[in-house]
Amino acid sequence: MEDLDSLITRMQAASGDLGTLAVKRMEVFPWYRELSADQRAWVAVVAQAGIGAFMNWYSNWAKSPETTVPKLTADVFGAAPRELARVISLEQTVELVRTTIDAVESQLDTFLTGEDLAHARIATLQYSREVAFSAAEVYARAAEARGAWDARLEALILDALIRSDVDSEILSRIAALGWAQDRPALVLAGSPPDSDNQESLSVMRRAARSHSLDLLTGIHGPVMLVIIGGVGLDPHASHRLMTPYFGPGPVVVTESVNGLAELGVAARTCLSGVAAARAWPHAPRPVFAGELLAERALMGEDNARSQIIENIYNPLSNDPTLRDTAESYLENGQSLEASARALFVHANTIRYRIKGIGDLIGYDLTDPRDAFTVRLALVLGRINQAS
Repeated sequence: MEDLDSLITRMQAASGDLGTLAVKRMEVFPWYRELSADQRAWVAVVAQAGIGAFMNWYSNWAKSPETTVPKLTADVFGAAPRELARVISLEQTVELVRTTIDAVESQLDTFLTGEDLAHARIATLQYSREVAFSAAEVYARAAEARGAWDARLEALILDALIRSDVDSEILSRIAALGWAQDRPALVLAGSPPDSDNQESLSVMRRAARSHSLDLLTGIHGPVMLVIIGGVGLDPHASHRLMTPYFGPGPVVVTESVNGLAELGVAARTCLSGVAAARAWPHAPRPVFAGELLAERALMGEDNARSQIIENIYNPLSNDPTLRDTAESYLENGQSLEASARALFVHANTIRYRIKGIGDLIGYDLTDPRDAFTVRLALVLGRINQAS
């Protein structure tokens, strides 16, 4: 074998040709063919840097194989811009490394023979392993940084929605997370999980991705707020997918909404609903915010009071017969006979009118929960009318 330094010099002189060969072999990969010219150029730079780093490492390894440990992260991947990690996946990077090392190994027999060639091939295996580990480290750090940045963005967006402070800057941040402004969405709120919050949020995000849903989530004080949306959103099933990730206690969910303005109202409604749900110990989980309309109104939520008056009191006020029937039926302990005597009509007439009330406002006076809500609506409506 010729002198090691002379051999390394010859190999380094051929590194340009080896880089060209590696890039040529990458053309078989569809992902490489889809890259722009600039992105392909950066891939070539990474391949060339990898070959150059191998030459330097091999010169030390050949002298002392047992003590030479590659330090490759900066040598190889430091040559490319950070944005390249967003274009090429970790799997594709492994293909890049494998192709580059294969190109080098295919040309080793032009420099070495016999036992020296066998040793050099062992060296390429060790080198490729270390490069793969270095690539994993680069992508792990990038994912960690991106995850932390996305979490901060989500917290800012949720805070802006809750405060109804959505400006152009917030819109651009939402776009940066890939969230379309006009897509249907649901909002959920409940207590954070008892376990590690960040880990639970990560698991929740993976569950959303597996169902092709977009997700914004974060901890807002003592409440975890979740917004899920996407073209595949199923309003009747998507909220049940997220509910198990909340901590103990009630989980409040809104109906499907569209647009950022409605999302802000829905988020504030959910936060109010979590506090109001304490007044209904046997509330289902999840419970829709509309089912907590009475409790939210009692807590002083202006939106809930407006809804309960507009949806219940005003329609009944437009039909005095139905309004008087509702008041009499509720005041007389939901008794058909007592209400009939008070209004001087037959009990079947009261029964018929109660059905008409249900058709008009969507609340069944024979149901205790619905009766409670309608009774409160009548009280608040009279107070509002007198003020």
